[in-house]
Amino acid sequence: MITTIDFNPGDTVRVYQKIKEDQKTRTQVFEGVVLGIGGRGENKSFTVRKVVGDVAVERIWPVTSPNIEKVMVKAKPKKRVRRAKLYYLRNQK
Repeated sequence: MITTIDFNPGDTVRVYQKIKEDQKTRTQVFEGVVLGIGGRGENKSFTVRKVVGDVAVERIWPVTSPNIEKVMVKAKPKKRVRRAKLYYLRNQK
């Protein structure tokens, strides 16, 4: 579980998620661009989008989820982001 959000929309992040399979627990990494951060308090969540080949995958995680081990910021955007929600990235190729 993460306690604070150290990233902003437009950042490229790696989300380390715990996945339980039978009795084993493994860590899976999801790397992509943060589209937005929503909610407040206990209901805060963030959306990450990655493109694999021609298919785009978006995941939404609650900040208070116990399945998140950590979130690392891999890169900041080259230009200043001027929107809180980057939904226009869905239409770009």
